[in-house]
Amino acid sequence: MKIALGQINPTVGDFSGNAGKIIEFSQRARGAGAGLILFPELSISGYPPRDLVERPSFQARNQQAAEQIAADTRGIAVICGLVTQASAETGKSAMNSAALLRDGKIDFIQSKMLLPTYDVFDEMRNFAPANSQQLFDFCGNRMALTICEDAWNDKHFWNRQLYRLDPVDELIKAGGNFVLNISASPFWVGKREFRREMLASIARNNRVPVVMVNQVGGNDSLIFDGSSIVLNPSGEVIARGKSFEEDLIYFDSSTLIGEIHEQTPGEEAEAYAALVLGTRDYVRKCGFSRVIVGLSGGIDSALTAVIAADALGPENVIGVGMPGPYSSHGSIADAATLAKNLGIRFELLSITETFESYRRALHGVFAGLPEDVTEENIQPRARGTLLMALANKFGAIVLSTGNKSELAVGYCTLYGDMVGGLAVISDVPKTMVYRISHHVNSQRPLIPQPTLEKPPSAELRPDQKDTDSLPPYEVLDPILEDYIEDMHSPEQIAHDRHLDLGLVKRVICMIDRNEYKRQQAAPGLKISAKAFGYGRRFPIAARYES
Repeated sequence: MKIALGQINPTVGDFSGNAGKIIEFSQRARGAGAGLILFPELSISGYPPRDLVERPSFQARNQQAAEQIAADTRGIAVICGLVTQASAETGKSAMNSAALLRDGKIDFIQSKMLLPTYDVFDEMRNFAPANSQQLFDFCGNRMALTICEDAWNDKHFWNRQLYRLDPVDELIKAGGNFVLNISASPFWVGKREFRREMLASIARNNRVPVVMVNQVGGNDSLIFDGSSIVLNPSGEVIARGKSFEEDLIYFDSSTLIGEIHEQTPGEEAEAYAALVLGTRDYVRKCGFSRVIVGLSGGIDSALTAVIAADALGPENVIGVGMPGPYSSHGSIADAATLAKNLGIRFELLSITETFESYRRALHGVFAGLPEDVTEENIQPRARGTLLMALANKFGAIVLSTGNKSELAVGYCTLYGDMVGGLAVISDVPKTMVYRISHHVNSQRPLIPQPTLEKPPSAELRPDQKDTDSLPPYEVLDPILEDYIEDMHSPEQIAHDRHLDLGLVKRVICMIDRNEYKRQQAAPGLKISAKAFGYGRRFPIAARYES
């Protein structure tokens, strides 16, 4: 039988829109001769719905949408994800489920057993786990239907299993010979290959085909890459969906021959594609169409503006240059050149007079005190006020431009360069900002060459360089990766990286004491294994020494 994977981009809570996509893709697949189509985890409600699932009306809308989809897709069987009601004795009101819609009705329900609580996941908060799962018969096979995490506990792949149960193993022991997995598996750089190898391990060790359909699109901080795949019993990919866009993929369940669609190659290219998709969906799903970016002439704001123009169209991006008393003529010129290259609107608003008026207002209070970081921070805060005023006036979202390296060590100003509705590159280390920017320019020379070549500087005092306060980013970023993503100790980092222990401890101290800033930052787009935000939960008031 011809089977289809409907790799769609749902919006959380948009039941009519999500159901419409499922019906449209199902009808297309039926027209192409498919007898079954699979859609991602919670595709009816969108993932992650978080505490919305606790509202009885939300659960009811899932049921109503599923019934409507079943009625409108006769002639093809449909598997899609939805929220169902949990039994009262579980203490939870909802379950994360998959429904088989066949012959105009809901024919079979399977609920998720493994509910992750690590990183960005907190499903035990919202859902009750299934006590058991069953097989269903289809096209001569005994189908093992699983939901995302249910397939992430294979003893042959993981050195340490997180859960006592392995739903895939149990379903195969019960006679399952075809594994179906509907997922909403968030992206991070390297995740596609990791996910493929994990699923290939299941296929090889159980000698069964494995099918995984994954959500695509951005929802809040999370980006879903799609990249749906089908593997034969040898673990070889026989069908594959595109990355970072909706897709419809077909394969034959008997011959195990399918379509291989092109995916985005390389770390820099996939990171860029993810950031574009995440920005587009965040802005549009929040009900906006326009964005504002402060252009300093530096690399971070340049990359943010390029992403925004690609995501939303240059006509929906306003770049704002805000030179101050220490801004170089080259930086102003680079900002203007970038705006011209992108074809975006560019406004130039000097903050020098505003800065001086603040100084005059504070002169009496600050009398006898030396100038320090206080005066430096007044400048980005003046810029932040202008950006937010423009956002209010034009009904736009400000995109903040700080990178992960700066956010990690607090090299950013609250209510200044941190203002905005979305922190586009807050999970991109500075060295990777340069790598992605060079990738962008290899496709189209958009970012001015001086921006790529000049030493990074906040330009808040004469001749300022980032290295006045921080180690070179080539040194800083590996420390951040080891500490934030891998939880290594200072001693281990110093030993492994051949660095001075005092330097490593100084960097880690900066990371720890700036937690209060990060918890006030705009939501950022996650592209690493461990991003700042609700996937990294550390206390603000603490005295723990790493």
